[in-house]
Amino acid sequence: MKDNNIETVSFFKVIRNASRILKNPLPFHNENFEKYGDVFRVSLGFGNYVLFTRDAAFARHMLQKHHRKYHKSELQSKDLAKYIGEGLLTANGEKWLKQRRLIQPAFHKKKLEKLVVTIKAVVEEELSRIQPNTTIDVFPLMNDLAFKVVAKSLFSYSGTTDAISRLQHITETAQKFLIKEIRQPYKRWWFHLTGEVKRTLALTQEARDILNSLIEERRKDNQRYDDLLDMLLDARYEDGSAMDNEQLIDEILILFTAGHETTSNALTFALMLLGKHPKIQDKVYQEVVGGEAVNLDPLQEITKYQYTKQCIEETMRLYPPAYFSDRLVIDDDQYKDLDLPKGTTVLISFFEIHKHKDFWEKPEQFKPERFDPTVDKKEYANQYFPFGAGPRMCIGNNFAMYEMVLAISDLVRAYKITPAFDHIEIKPLITLKPQNALLTFTPR
Repeated sequence: MKDNNIETVSFFKVIRNASRILKNPLPFHNENFEKYGDVFRVSLGFGNYVLFTRDAAFARHMLQKHHRKYHKSELQSKDLAKYIGEGLLTANGEKWLKQRRLIQPAFHKKKLEKLVVTIKAVVEEELSRIQPNTTIDVFPLMNDLAFKVVAKSLFSYSGTTDAISRLQHITETAQKFLIKEIRQPYKRWWFHLTGEVKRTLALTQEARDILNSLIEERRKDNQRYDDLLDMLLDARYEDGSAMDNEQLIDEILILFTAGHETTSNALTFALMLLGKHPKIQDKVYQEVVGGEAVNLDPLQEITKYQYTKQCIEETMRLYPPAYFSDRLVIDDDQYKDLDLPKGTTVLISFFEIHKHKDFWEKPEQFKPERFDPTVDKKEYANQYFPFGAGPRMCIGNNFAMYEMVLAISDLVRAYKITPAFDHIEIKPLITLKPQNALLTFTPR
């Protein structure tokens, strides 16, 4: 890589900070951004480097304007793919394009509207488990809610409870191990030696077997459910063929992994922020109980509750669940005076972009008004990446937003939320997770 006056974080500095990077790499990255600027590189030893950026225009360059010169790096296309398969999230090139064209129609707004009643029913069922006037860690509840929303939207009929619970356990276990592999690449030989890799692969094979059984049951079933599985089974490639079971399983595993993780994180952070900002919470309450917003069906709720949506959007600015993305340069490129030779790996920090002082006024403050629909979106559009950007933008963004608006509005309508923590704690894994989300729900 041409120097381009890019500052380098030495491999020795990385090793010295290994334990804190493993626990939470974000403060380490922030220190380097503040010291070296919006682009710097990190030495991984043996002549290997990774470029880090919080330059929003550079991110757009890679994700949108010149996306054909960039693939997802081996972090996703290899490391993550070995546990969840080669689907929309992890595939590259023609394979990805073929799958995107096939699956995109299933996530069209008109198709998703059929699932809104299912989403609403699961939300109500899961929220009924809240113990009033008791301080609870709300993250496990939101995690279960989000997983079951995806599960019921995929497999709408009953009788799969044990299978879904097992899938949830396997998904979360595999992710915990994957983060160890990613953050401690120098210990991979040890993970193989101790059998951890083998055990995790065996678990993911069990998940694939469970899903294969569910798919086979559906293929033999003459009844239609109009759920996501029906839509995926109906999908056809340009030559008229359908996905085989292995490809279906890859896509379903990705829906489970990406679909529930990001949503449960965002929901929990949103509740924590509303708990810490009672005036904003009261404004949401007034929206969901007042005026025309009474006795609406779920689709009307999603349309009407604009301020609730703004709170979720601002939550995902402060705590983006997909807090980073990665790209591999596959064809020599240049951004301004920065040469990007083929083989360069770039990590984009959405977490840093979303809090950059050049882009946001008082970036640490929770201000849902930033996303007022009457304000010109140009104010934030170029530096806001809650679902990524460009052709690989998250296919489930509308699905996630429907679910979150329904969950937040139902909770605030029923309960006053008060925090039992001093500050919001985070745990960056594959996604950005909350920690110690201790809240009390008092019936209104």
